[in-house]
Amino acid sequence: MTGGPPAIEARGLVKRYGEKVALAGVDIDLPRGTVTALLGPNGAGKTTAVRILTTLSTPDAGRATVAGFDVTSQAHEVRRRIGLTAQDATVDPLLTGHENLVMVGRLHQLGRAEAQARADELLDAFSLSDAGDRIADTYSGGMRRRLDLAVTLVARPEVLFLDEPTTGLDPRARAELWDVLDGLVGMGASLLLTTQYLEEADRLADDIVVVDHGRVIARGDARNLKRQVGGDHIGVTVADPADLDAAAAVLARVCGADPVTDHADHTTTAPTSEGVAGLAAVAGALAEAAIAVEDLSLRQPTLDEVFLTLTGSAPSDQDLQGADR
Repeated sequence: MTGGPPAIEARGLVKRYGEKVALAGVDIDLPRGTVTALLGPNGAGKTTAVRILTTLSTPDAGRATVAGFDVTSQAHEVRRRIGLTAQDATVDPLLTGHENLVMVGRLHQLGRAEAQARADELLDAFSLSDAGDRIADTYSGGMRRRLDLAVTLVARPEVLFLDEPTTGLDPRARAELWDVLDGLVGMGASLLLTTQYLEEADRLADDIVVVDHGRVIARGDARNLKRQVGGDHIGVTVADPADLDAAAAVLARVCGADPVTDHADHTTTAPTSEGVAGLAAVAGALAEAAIAVEDLSLRQPTLDEVFLTLTGSAPSDQDLQGADR
């Protein structure tokens, strides 16, 4: 569903906790049928923004609408149209998967037969039908997160908020959940997610909003963000470690920039503004210098490098534990 008002439109959101400024004028836009990721270090304000947009907190200044309704003056209407998957799974571990879904359906005032049918539909959609009669406490971490997301979808919300949706999952379970989210977007869902995993934002989001110290410091899709912080890089891996310094000198001369050299990996890398032409020039210069290479590549910076450049630090251990306010 792409018509109607934007899924989310926020302007100048401010939130203070005593002397601490959690948000200092944040703007967020989420067109319908798209995915926006909020990315930032611990304490950047990601979860605070989600709490405001889901009516769990009120802004000190600014305004926001979700599905066309004001989050402050029309909070009840907003809550009827959203789903929220928090960092910790909220399913009842003593109920079966099917019972969890039916219970939530009844809480949303679905009739008994409709709640039963919706539970069966969601168990099938999330590949949980075979486990539907098992106690949720016996589910793996990935299964519980899928069930938690299914619970969020019982009432068919227009806008989904996913706060660190894959925290604590192993890489396989994370990839499985990404596939589920791809399917939801394919059916027209509108998703706002906060994430501690940079590759998650790269993989899922149409738009990435980078926040730090309560402010938006960059926005755009992953490709544009990568271009903002330095464009392409040429990387050389030499066949003989003794040639590494000579290869670095070639890179410096051709690219006109100081290369970064990793002696352990026998690699040297430098930025270039010449694209493929720069790569060809480096290849020719290396051949002329009789330097044998194992790999020669042209690549964009990783999202990790973008994050480091924009925020001045890599994600901390606390970030990787999903801590944020």
